[in-house]
Amino acid sequence: MALPADGHVHSQWSWDARFGDMDATCARAVALGIPAVAFTEHVDFTPFRAGYLVDSVGPLVTDGILTAPPLDVEGYLESVERCRLAHPELRILTGMEVGQPHRHRDEVAALLATGAFERILGSLHVLPDGDAFAEPFELFRHRPADPAYREYLGEIPLLVAASEGLTALAHIDYPVRSWPEEGVPFSPAHFEEELRFALRAVADGELALEINTKVPLDPAILGWWREEGGRRVTFGSDAHEPEALGRGLADAAALAEAQGFRPDRNPEDPWIAAV
Repeated sequence: MALPADGHVHSQWSWDARFGDMDATCARAVALGIPAVAFTEHVDFTPFRAGYLVDSVGPLVTDGILTAPPLDVEGYLESVERCRLAHPELRILTGMEVGQPHRHRDEVAALLATGAFERILGSLHVLPDGDAFAEPFELFRHRPADPAYREYLGEIPLLVAASEGLTALAHIDYPVRSWPEEGVPFSPAHFEEELRFALRAVADGELALEINTKVPLDPAILGWWREEGGRRVTFGSDAHEPEALGRGLADAAALAEAQGFRPDRNPEDPWIAAV
């Protein structure tokens, strides 16, 4: 099976991609036979507790709170154009991954108004935590994982309803990356009702669901996506360095195909559900 497009990729223009390299990532895509990539750089307007990230992005942290810098749109777009010239055989999409877009509507609208971005991922990275916001890896230090994930899933319909211009919802299973090793292992069956409710909201919002391959998506979740009216999926390695590009794409494509999704006309397009 030919590899699908990698629709969730970061380069040096994302604040947390210390080893990002757009040109090297494009060269690797060509070598792997990936037909298209979308450089969805981080756009994060929500300050949050840094936790262990202070070791890698210390200058962005004040009093334990990480404030991400704005995306250098001009520099980013110039880099994309250079890569398009250097790799004409590769379809390169502009994009951004917006954290909590429903909480920053004016800022996101200003970026969308530039018309510079082709792939817009909506992400839920942090939740309210006392007087601040926190990622799951911090939340799970003092809150049970089950209710925290239920709160996460309950926020997704709010994100969809109050956001505009999104292409896809990224990593609906994001908290699973930080799931505590002690205690009950993660099982989607424990959250079926909440997952189905969130998936239905994404489908009603006419967004694609991303199959993020950093942690393999449980097949049950993709099956529920189809049952709740989901008609499109995208794929994303969530690579933050060239070596991670394309990881798990073949398995993700096989999973999507097993659930009845097929490539559309253009390689960069989301896969669509077969009739």
